[in-house]
Amino acid sequence: MNFKNWLIQIGKSAGTADKYSRAVAGVISRWAMDANLTSRYIDQVHSITELIKIYDGLKNVDIYIDRNKHGKNLYGRALEAFTDYRRRESSDELEQDINAILKDRSISAAEKTGYISARVGQGKYRSKLITYWGKCALTGYSDVRLLVASHIKPWRDSDNKERLDPYNGLLLLPNLDKAFALGYISFTAKGVIKTSEFIESPRILGINKKMKIELANQHQDYLAYHREHVFDKNIT
Repeated sequence: MNFKNWLIQIGKSAGTADKYSRAVAGVISRWAMDANLTSRYIDQVHSITELIKIYDGLKNVDIYIDRNKHGKNLYGRALEAFTDYRRRESSDELEQDINAILKDRSISAAEKTGYISARVGQGKYRSKLITYWGKCALTGYSDVRLLVASHIKPWRDSDNKERLDPYNGLLLLPNLDKAFALGYISFTAKGVIKTSEFIESPRILGINKKMKIELANQHQDYLAYHREHVFDKNIT
């Protein structure tokens, strides 16, 4: 569902939905690009962190401040709505995966609990990744409370065995986890980071080309899949 239709679905009028969608894809994007806050149109941005950064940056851009004031916060409301839309997209994908598990008659109730926990990065699967990695696999950051347990081969593409395999998982800081999931970064067979040409300001995200992770042989097939099917493929 596109942004305009989503706005109508949540109760906005067709006129408001049209104004918001045109503003995000049009003048707001041009103001943000002119101010070097982004290199692409905002409706092509999927990262919540990036959207918030753009929004905060625009608050210091004179033309945005002036037009938003005269427009009675039209542009601010449009950006807030678009950020909520992107948040809902992520939430919907998780909900769909969980519903698919619940409807699967081939697995027991106990197994469903395990798979759901693994999908949301909790439970035994997360514990296994903490035991294996003990810290952020890429940076070495050691407070595991702030780390995300994520799958290398995406959940939807994995079979039930792969979904629970700790070698199909990385323990990463949230910004790195999101970049990995969206295909902005991946790793070579030797664990050296690969960065997409489309990633904006990687240094701000704490990403540099010298980064690497320590891999076991069991990681290789999963990472090969990620490089082939995820890296640079989900970026729109």
